[in-house]
Amino acid sequence: MAQTWDSLDRYVVISADTHAGADLRQYRDYLPRRWHEEFDAWAEGYSSPYDDLVTATAALNWDSDARVKALADDGVAAEIVFPNTVPPFFETIGNFASMPWTREDYERRAAGIQAHNRWVVDFCRREPVRRRGLVQIFPHDIEAAVAEVRWAAETGVVGGILAPAIPANHAVEPWFHTRYEPLWAALEETELSFGQHPGTGTPDVGKDQPAAAAVMLVEFTWWTRRTLSHLILAGVFERYPDLKAVWTEQGVTWALQDLGLLDYTVADMKSTADNRTTTLFGADVIDSLSLTPSEYFARNCYLGASFMSRGEMKYAQYVVDRIMWGTDFPHEEGTTPYTREALRAAFSRTPEADLRKILAGTAAEVYGFDLEALAPIAAEIGPTVEEVAVPLTEVPPSKSPAFIGAVKQPAA
Repeated sequence: MAQTWDSLDRYVVISADTHAGADLRQYRDYLPRRWHEEFDAWAEGYSSPYDDLVTATAALNWDSDARVKALADDGVAAEIVFPNTVPPFFETIGNFASMPWTREDYERRAAGIQAHNRWVVDFCRREPVRRRGLVQIFPHDIEAAVAEVRWAAETGVVGGILAPAIPANHAVEPWFHTRYEPLWAALEETELSFGQHPGTGTPDVGKDQPAAAAVMLVEFTWWTRRTLSHLILAGVFERYPDLKAVWTEQGVTWALQDLGLLDYTVADMKSTADNRTTTLFGADVIDSLSLTPSEYFARNCYLGASFMSRGEMKYAQYVVDRIMWGTDFPHEEGTTPYTREALRAAFSRTPEADLRKILAGTAAEVYGFDLEALAPIAAEIGPTVEEVAVPLTEVPPSKSPAFIGAVKQPAA
């Protein structure tokens, strides 16, 4: 009798954070004809600032066979595909749907991300057991966003949407606004997740100050994290109890810290609270919340906790069924080709049942993978339960300071 995914002597590993995209000029085939001339001019003048898009490894973004081999060699059976290469009409930092400020810019860039969405569906269809893609949307036009959600759901290879954080004081309303009700309803109905990744929502910090770039990088993840409290305070999870929301490549501890503050503050804002001041900031929507923020998180929310460190596990144990591990492939700061070592560094003390959830079970639930279809693949290429249980004592020769720092952290 064939072994099931959770009884193998190896782990099924689904990377909940990988990146891919078309070679730049391939996107032309996915654009409506009316954009071709403008695309040709844009592509001619575009120069990528990213090393991983111009070096010999760039093809890992779009070469399906080479990508499958690289992931298999690293013990990874399946992947969630975030965007990586730059879609049409974006600037240098544009591979996540950062927010356009003008109607003209919105129309051009919406065409660009739609081209990427069509490409990623074709890419995932080449390996429908091993891949699920995320399609990008903008919040400017709700009807268009809902139409993209429904189209994506029909493809069978899309696990969710990737939505930008909305900068403070943007012309487009924040995610706690009631105008997004049709989007939440469509996501719940189609069972696609609502996801965010750092790189969007950042306000303009200017370029004339020496510290501007450093400030931008340090605050990089702040803006997407705001959306968690926005959805809770707006009662989105109260009205849509089956909605799934995911924050990826932002670690674990921030969510626990934010939830601790939210639990206290929401309780203090309710009209039944013995506090004349804080209750002034509450409203009917706060009184309507039947769960605490932590309880909404435990029911509706997930963390794509890419290349977790040893130290994070002492916090992750409190939300173990909300965590999905990722390699960040093919980025240099990720774990490839040392994923087995990274797993040993972070999880040598983690109970096997918990680790099966972190590495595959939760991602399959959120994004729609067939774990039993992945079991034969993992039986060939997955890291063994025995090897992951051996603590890492020697740091692998990675080029990534972030990765090296993660595996050097003291154990929890």
